[in-house]
Amino acid sequence: MKAAHFPDYSSKYAFSSYTGKYMNTNIVHALKEINHSIAIIAGEEEKNMSVTIIAEAGVNHNGSFTLAKKMAKAAKDSGADYVKFQTFKPENLVSKYAAKADYQKASGSQDENQLQMLKKLALTEQDFLALKRYCESIGIGFLSTPFDLDSIEFLDTIGMDFWKLPSGEITNYLYLEKIAKTKKKIVLSTGMCEISEIRDAITVLNKNGAADLTLLHCNTEYPTPDVNLLAMHHLKREFQMPVGYSDHTIGIEVPIAAAALGAVVIEKHFTLDRNMEGPDQKASLEPKGLRQMIRAIRNIELSMGDGYKRRSPSEEKNLAAARKSLVAKRAIRKGELFTAENLTAKRPGNGISPMKWNEVLGMAAEKDYEVDELI
Repeated sequence: MKAAHFPDYSSKYAFSSYTGKYMNTNIVHALKEINHSIAIIAGEEEKNMSVTIIAEAGVNHNGSFTLAKKMAKAAKDSGADYVKFQTFKPENLVSKYAAKADYQKASGSQDENQLQMLKKLALTEQDFLALKRYCESIGIGFLSTPFDLDSIEFLDTIGMDFWKLPSGEITNYLYLEKIAKTKKKIVLSTGMCEISEIRDAITVLNKNGAADLTLLHCNTEYPTPDVNLLAMHHLKREFQMPVGYSDHTIGIEVPIAAAALGAVVIEKHFTLDRNMEGPDQKASLEPKGLRQMIRAIRNIELSMGDGYKRRSPSEEKNLAAARKSLVAKRAIRKGELFTAENLTAKRPGNGISPMKWNEVLGMAAEKDYEVDELI
C-alpha cells in the first residue's frame, strides 16, 4: 500500500483560526491583518465612543426658516445628536454657467441652472443665528456645512462643535486652508474621491493646523446605487484615523450596517415630506424612518460588546437546561462497570459533562442507578 503523504506544515503552511484550515502562510498572515483591522474598527473604538448621528437637513427646508425649525425639532425628537444645514451665498458657490446635476434636474425645473436653484434654497445669516439659538433651546447640536469662504468666516463666529466638510470641497485648496486655520475638529466626506485626493486634502489640512480628523466614506449620487461600504476599512487602514459614513441611499439598512462595521459618525439626509420639491428630497428619510434608523444604531451599539468571546452572565442560568450530563441509559447496579451500553448523554447539564466520557468508561458504579439518573 502506498504510504500517505502529508504536507510539511511547519514552513509553507500555517493554521488559520479564521478558516479552521491549514493554509499558505502568506494567506494566513493576510487574514490576520484583515481581522486585526476589523477588530480595531468594530471593537476597540466602540469601548470609548458612541456613534455620532447627524441628521442632515441640508436644503430640504426649501429656503423656509419655518420649515428649517420644524426639521430641527424633528431631528431632536428622532434622537439625533446634531441637525445639519448648508450655508452658502449662491453667487460665491456657483457661476451662472454651472448646470444642474442629473439628480437635481429630476427633482425640479430642467430649465434653471444651479445658481437659480440655489437662490431659492438659501437661508440668511440671521436665519442661521436664530436656528443656532433654537437648537440650543431644544437640546440638539447645531451644524451647518459652509460652501464658500465667506460662509466659513460667518459660521466660525457663531460657534459649532466641529466642521462637517462636503465631498465637493475636498479638492478646493483655499477652502481647506481656511477651514484648517480655525483649528477645529473636522469631519470630512470623501464622495467621488480617489485615495490620492483624500491624501492631498489631509496634507493641506494638517499643514495648516487641523489635527483632529474623521473621514466619512460616501457616494455622491442621489440616491446611491453602489455603496461599497467596506471602503470604510480601506480608509481606516490607509489613514489610521476614525471613519464613518455619509449615506445617500434610500432606506435605513446601509447606515445601520455602517454602524455595525464600526462607523463613529453616521450622516443621513432627512426631510419632513419626501414628496416636497427639492434636489435631495427623494434620497432622504422622513422622521419616522429617521427614528427607526437611530433606534437600530443605538441597539447595535449596545450589542457590540468588547470583542472577546466568553460566556456572558445572561447565559449562566441556561447552562443546566441546554447542556447535557452523563446519565444511566438503563438500570445500573452497584459495582457494574460503566460502558457505552449503559451510559448516554441527556439534559439537564448539572451533572458530569459528556466531555468526561472516556474517563468515566470502565469505572465501577458506586451505587445503583435508575434509568435517566445522573451519574
